[in-house]
Amino acid sequence: MEADRAFASARARRSLLRIWFSRCRGACRSLAVFDEGARRGSAGLLGVHDIPLDEIRGTVEPNRAAQFDGAFRPTRKTRCRWLRIWVAEHQGKALPPVSIVRVGDAYAVRDGHHRVSVAKAFGRNTIRAVVA
Repeated sequence: MEADRAFASARARRSLLRIWFSRCRGACRSLAVFDEGARRGSAGLLGVHDIPLDEIRGTVEPNRAAQFDGAFRPTRKTRCRWLRIWVAEHQGKALPPVSIVRVGDAYAVRDGHHRVSVAKAFGRNTIRAVVA
């Protein structure tokens, strides 16, 4: 009897979490960390390109995963750097392209996490990136 209740309670919690995460659409989750060694599918796309921001879904730098959520929203820890990049973007200064790698059907950031975050905050659709 008690085991049945515990099982039902566990299933109910799982369902609630699934509903909550489905509403979140990945943005509430932490930033995904990809193994750069597992990259594939970038052979024809090497070089500098405008990449859709929606296709950038993670990082290859595990320490950066704690600084941004799945939607590249920054934590308080990144405030100073993020604000400097935001001001530069707002003033129209040319920022270097970010460095990304193709991992499956998505991209992961090697360098430029703050620039990706700021570009998303500005509502940009694409970002200039060096695909390695």
